[in-house]
Amino acid sequence: MITRRSFIKSSALLTAASLINPTAMFAQKGKSTRMGGNGKMQLTFRPFDAILKHPFTISGYTRTTTPIVLTQVTYDGITGYGEAAMPPYLGESQASVMAFLQKVNLQQFSNPFELDDILAYVDDIAINNTAAKASVDIALHDLVGKLMGQPWHAIWGYTAAKAPVTTFTIGIDTEAVVKQKTLEAAPYKVLKVKLGVDEVTDKMLINTIRSVTNKPIRVDANQGWKDKHYALKMIEWLSERNVEFVEQPMPKHDLDDMAWLTEQSPLPTIADESCQRLEDIPRLKDVFNGINIKLMKCTGMREANKMISMAETFGMKLMIGCMTETSCAISAAAQLAPKMDYADLDGNLLLANDCFTGMKVIDGKITLSNQPGIGAKPLNV
Repeated sequence: MITRRSFIKSSALLTAASLINPTAMFAQKGKSTRMGGNGKMQLTFRPFDAILKHPFTISGYTRTTTPIVLTQVTYDGITGYGEAAMPPYLGESQASVMAFLQKVNLQQFSNPFELDDILAYVDDIAINNTAAKASVDIALHDLVGKLMGQPWHAIWGYTAAKAPVTTFTIGIDTEAVVKQKTLEAAPYKVLKVKLGVDEVTDKMLINTIRSVTNKPIRVDANQGWKDKHYALKMIEWLSERNVEFVEQPMPKHDLDDMAWLTEQSPLPTIADESCQRLEDIPRLKDVFNGINIKLMKCTGMREANKMISMAETFGMKLMIGCMTETSCAISAAAQLAPKMDYADLDGNLLLANDCFTGMKVIDGKITLSNQPGIGAKPLNV
């Protein structure tokens, strides 16, 4: 039985996805003083409760907060910041993340530039725990980028100006609240709308938004449509109302029905819950038109970058998404945005107590800075 680690290492499709070697680039720049430090990496972490501006409802549950664990990795006087954000469906909690992080021993590695070895070691500590792993991955990438003096989109060779517009998400709510949220989203060129309750509610949500604006909508059913014929009927209805695509219309394991739906659908379909990690992509290439990559699902920036190359090989559309996260994790995800067809990086905008600054949205478009690392700075961490 092939292991996840063996899959990632052995797949020939990953040749194009191999990252630029940070150690080699660092040496070429002649910045050997920091890299040659004699210190050891120190990992610290603490819980943080993110408070939402409005109750957030999707198909399945409503919540007003998101549990988060903030991480720091310090080396040679430089600190990288990371984050684990845990919506309910991930199955992680602050307690489980901190229990996982207690097992992480970075001091066995000589420096943070051993990214491949460090992150393979972290991934092997336990099955799942993807958000916990992402918190270490993000902090290490932030640290290495700072040591190199470069943002990660530049290290990867991505053009910042190619970053797409981001959607603004409107959850399932009453007609009055949906109208209010639609008006609040005026600066954004595209809306993301949560559906998947029932036909009456779903159509009410779309019709309410259409009473306010005709800007493009991207729909996320969060696995809420259980029958493929009903799902097709809904998609056909949506296709007449300036909807661009439908994300995860059916339950994540119903791949045969989902493949049928994609074949029949007048709109593209994007995998979210069905696509967690790199190893999921080959079985989805004939099931969905594209994938939604989220750092909290795939263990962080490094695997996300590999997922991009594999999906491109299969001709799939690419979307970068998020949970409700602070500007720390959002800024990390934004480093990948220039490679994306679509972006949904508004999780920080839904928070009342964001504790970082970072990636900016200007006129609805993701705007990346030249700040090194992930480009995020703590406010009151």
